[in-house]
Amino acid sequence: MTAFRTIMACLCLIGLVTLPVSAQRPLKVYISVDMEGIGGVVTNEQLGPTGFEYARARQFMTDEALAAIQGARDAGATEILVSDSHGNGQNLLIDQLPADVRVIRSWPRPLMMMEGIDSSFSAAVFIGYHASTANVRGVRAHTMSSATLTGVKLNGVEVPEGGLNAAIAGHFGVPVVAISGDDAAVAEVRQFTGPIPGAEVKRAISFHSASTLTPKASQELVRTRVRAGVEQRASAKPYMVHGPITLEMSFKNYRAAELLAYLPIVTRMNAHTIRFVGRDIVEVSRFIEFVNSYQPDITP
Repeated sequence: MTAFRTIMACLCLIGLVTLPVSAQRPLKVYISVDMEGIGGVVTNEQLGPTGFEYARARQFMTDEALAAIQGARDAGATEILVSDSHGNGQNLLIDQLPADVRVIRSWPRPLMMMEGIDSSFSAAVFIGYHASTANVRGVRAHTMSSATLTGVKLNGVEVPEGGLNAAIAGHFGVPVVAISGDDAAVAEVRQFTGPIPGAEVKRAISFHSASTLTPKASQELVRTRVRAGVEQRASAKPYMVHGPITLEMSFKNYRAAELLAYLPIVTRMNAHTIRFVGRDIVEVSRFIEFVNSYQPDITP
C-alpha cells in the first residue's frame, strides 16, 4: 500500500493523474449589479418603485445579472455571490436566480456595493454601472447620490462608484475583470482597472437619453464579455489604493459638510467639502456608508 501511494503521488506531480474537481480550489466570482447602466434604462421612471416602468427595468436588471452569472459559469465559476447594489437594494427578482447563488440585499452595508467580498474570490464583475457625477457624459451620471454629492476623491483622485468599488476589491487582492454599462461608464472604470472586457449596452446621448441595445442583445453581450473577463482573470491586476487613504466628499448643500465637521475625525475643506483619513479602504467605506445612511430618527 505504501508503494502504491508513492507511485500515485509521483503521477500527480507529473500531471498524469488529476485530482477530482471537488479537490480543486473553488472559482468564486463576485457580481455587483446596479441599474442605471442596464440596457434600455434611461430615466428615473425606471429606477424606483414609483416609476411607471420600474417593474420592467427590474426584469431587465435581473436578466443581465443572469447573463453575467451564466458568463461566469461558462468560464468555470463554481461559486457566485451577487450584490443588489441599486436604490433600496431590493431590485433583483431573486426567485429567478439559480438556487446555488447567494444574494446581498438592502442596506446599510460596511462594504457598500461590494459587501461580502473577500480574498477567497478570484474575480469581480460590475454590471449595469454608470459614470460619475464629475463626468460630463453618461446616462444618469452620479456618484452614490445624485441628490446630495458632487464628487468623491481618494488621495486626490476623483473616483466613480466603479473606481471606489475596484479599490475595495483590490484591498482583498481581487481584480475587476469585466464591466457593463454605457460607453462613458465603461471607459471611466477602465482608467482604474485597465483594459478589461466591457459590454457597452448603450451609448450615452445625454443625462436622460441613450442609443441602446435591446434587452436580449444586451444580455448576450454581457454573457460574452463576462465569460471573456473571467477566463482572462490571470492577466487582470487588482486596483489597490494603499493607506492611509484621504477621502474627500463634496456636497451640493453646505449643511451636511458643516455638521460632519463637528466630528473630530473630519476636516472641513471648504463650504461644501469634507476630508476624512482612513487606515485603509475598508475604514473609508464604513465612513462613507455612515455618511450616506445615518439619520437621527433611524429605527430598526
